[in-house]
Amino acid sequence: MSTRAKAAVLALSLVVVGYVGLGSVLGRTANEGAYRQLAVFSEVLAHIQNDYVEEPNMPRVTVGALRGLLEALDPYSTYLGPREFADYQAKKKAPPAGDVGLVLSKRGLIGIVAVLPDSPAAAAGLRTGDALESIAGFSTREMSVEEAYLQLAGEPGSVVKVSVVHEQRAEPEPMELVRAKVRTPKVVSGRLAGDVGYIKAASLEPGKAAEVRAAIQQLRSQGMQKLILDLRGCASGSMDEGVETARLFLSSGMITYTQGQRSPRQNFTAAPDKTAWTGPLAVLINPGTAGPAEIVAAAVLDNKRGEVVGQRSYGVGQVQKIIPLEDGSALLLSVAKYYTPSGKALLDNAVTPSVGVEQPAEQALAAQPNAMPATADAVVNKALEVLRSAEARPAA
Repeated sequence: MSTRAKAAVLALSLVVVGYVGLGSVLGRTANEGAYRQLAVFSEVLAHIQNDYVEEPNMPRVTVGALRGLLEALDPYSTYLGPREFADYQAKKKAPPAGDVGLVLSKRGLIGIVAVLPDSPAAAAGLRTGDALESIAGFSTREMSVEEAYLQLAGEPGSVVKVSVVHEQRAEPEPMELVRAKVRTPKVVSGRLAGDVGYIKAASLEPGKAAEVRAAIQQLRSQGMQKLILDLRGCASGSMDEGVETARLFLSSGMITYTQGQRSPRQNFTAAPDKTAWTGPLAVLINPGTAGPAEIVAAAVLDNKRGEVVGQRSYGVGQVQKIIPLEDGSALLLSVAKYYTPSGKALLDNAVTPSVGVEQPAEQALAAQPNAMPATADAVVNKALEVLRSAEARPAA
């Protein structure tokens, strides 16, 4: 074994053993299980060093162990090596102008939660449920969500190669995506049958709550008596904007709260002066609904403000903190979660609709995100049925 590899094993083992020893000295009996696991970790490293079939690349092993440790917590916590952290800081300070328009998560491979309308990814036919097996020639199995975003971003007109696993196909499909300036999709609104208004938000970036408010005011002037808010495929944006959007429909009650082991509970409640619609309401969701849009759906559902129609959402909702380490690397760690008014963590539970409807695959493929829904849209038709009945509940 090389001197460098031995040093890596020795350093990590000393940290582990020291941590275990310190816990014993301080008598932290409540954490005995954690210390025991750390001792096992040290033992595993020793076996890798002594018994593996060939001399292992210990720096790579230890980095993989650190990433596995963090990604076992949730899909968004990760370890960034010194080079990755430097890239992360540079792109946070001066974000590249180009992107491909994907919202990502990780469950084994890097998974596609949603695709922004009129983006390179949308033009290439990528959809919710697809997975990226590789990005720029690198396997995503050992890649964090943040690293995937860093790899996909770049200058407009530049090309990034990806390998895509589609839900209905076993073999990965190689693709080239041409990065572009991805514009935030506008809110779509209009009248459906009779007095039912329809508003679709494909994202909840800052400013979208104001767009939704303006759409409500316009539809009210046209005689709207009932409203469908379509949040299918809405996964990007700001959690704060999700709160502001929920306030448009709630005159009282809890919207969401955040809490963590070291993060005190922070409540986000309705604000009566911000309410824009108190009439019958149905919110549409699907597996591409995540993050800010889930805050809206959960607030409507748990406050009995209206019905949530469609399929179970994705499940995103965490507060993250970047923690720099001495060697130039960093931890990207989830320090709090967003909770529904009833106390369920969005990250763990997502949102289950009160009225479940499976949308046929051909309808989902044919849906135009920047247009009013098709007359055959099964989820919209079910929402219309719900609104016409006594099931839709007005605000208290």
